Amino acid sequence: MPLTLTALQGIPLIQPGDDLAGVILAALEQTGIALQDGDILVLAQKIVSKSEGRLANLAEITPSPRALELAGLAEKDPRLVELILSESREVLRARPGSIIVEHRLGFICASAGIDHSNVQGPGGGESGSPDDWMLLLPADPDASAQALRLRLEAASGAWLGVLIIDSHGRAWRLGTVGVAIGLAGLPGLEDLRGQPDLFGYQLRITQVGVADELAAAASLLMGQAAEGTPVVHVRGFPYPLRPAALSELLRPREQDLFR
Repeated sequence: MPLTLTALQGIPLIQPGDDLAGVILAALEQTGIALQDGDILVLAQKIVSKSEGRLANLAEITPSPRALELAGLAEKDPRLVELILSESREVLRARPGSIIVEHRLGFICASAGIDHSNVQGPGGGESGSPDDWMLLLPADPDASAQALRLRLEAASGAWLGVLIIDSHGRAWRLGTVGVAIGLAGLPGLEDLRGQPDLFGYQLRITQVGVADELAAAASLLMGQAAEGTPVVHVRGFPYPLRPAALSELLRPREQDLFR
């Protein structure tokens, strides 16, 4: 079966409390897709965070001395820096324009994944200045993916996977790419060690981040600006679906050569 990715049409602007599963089912119907066993739904992190009300207003934040210190180094709003600290385990780097942290979810990213693009406050940004509203990552993306998976499976009768993705930079290359931050029902990592290559040699170190590969492909369809297509349907994923969690993709600290 060929691998096909289809951006779902008709996804509205998501507000806190919206029923994402219902929105996705309606978009699938509008796009003309009936779910089948083995299908995967890939969701942009923003619509999950918005539906879960993961909004913060900088006007309500008082920066700590540590935030004031880092804000001077990074040339950022101290209130935003305080928000970054609240979502982080550790600050790894700070320089003008950038704060790199270990997020409380365990991965390394800039600004704890906090974003302002395509973000409004409740009621369309009427509470405080629109520039004060920030969007945090979901509190537990694996749990969010699993809850959506169960709802979609119950509605469709199909065995599915759900992947939540975000855009991250990388220490060794320029540009952001889509990466997995939460998953349910599909593998994050496929271990090919012990399998033969074309010439019969056994692979010794090859492990493939298949969830990240799929995240990057879906991100091409989602775009990064005003495309308005934050959900991608996937059919023909070349690996068996199985229970999984983000943790299998995270490199242990003792193996991290970039700290």
